[in-house]
Amino acid sequence: MDTPTVRILLVEDFIPYRTLVTSLLAGTPGLQVIGRAADGQEAVEKAQQLNPDLILLDIGLPKLNGLEAARRIRELLPASKIVFLTQHASPDIMDEALSLGAWGYIVKQNAAEDLLEGLATIVQGRQFVSGGLRGSHQGRPLG
Repeated sequence: MDTPTVRILLVEDFIPYRTLVTSLLAGTPGLQVIGRAADGQEAVEKAQQLNPDLILLDIGLPKLNGLEAARRIRELLPASKIVFLTQHASPDIMDEALSLGAWGYIVKQNAAEDLLEGLATIVQGRQFVSGGLRGSHQGRPLG
């Protein structure tokens, strides 16, 4: 039996990084980028339109930051898994993001090592945080 494809909405305002992540995910079996957004407001709108399985969401977004976008998306689409992909390596910001119901928190500078492992962990129903943010956690699954 084939594993169902995970449909992803990618929300990133920096076009070169969005292109890089799209290319990485496109080459990964079982993952499909079904939409892209460049700001938090567009993220909320596209999430409603596309009903993705997973939303890769930056925090530092124009119009509506990623944390506020996540709050709104969580109310509209509680079944979509939100994963923050951000440059913010602050434990306080990470705690706030996870308190919003996020399934993952991946720091961009660790994305080469953590992104695909993190998504695989999240698809299996467990939370994931980039290494270094949870003390000795070092990128291992949380749950």
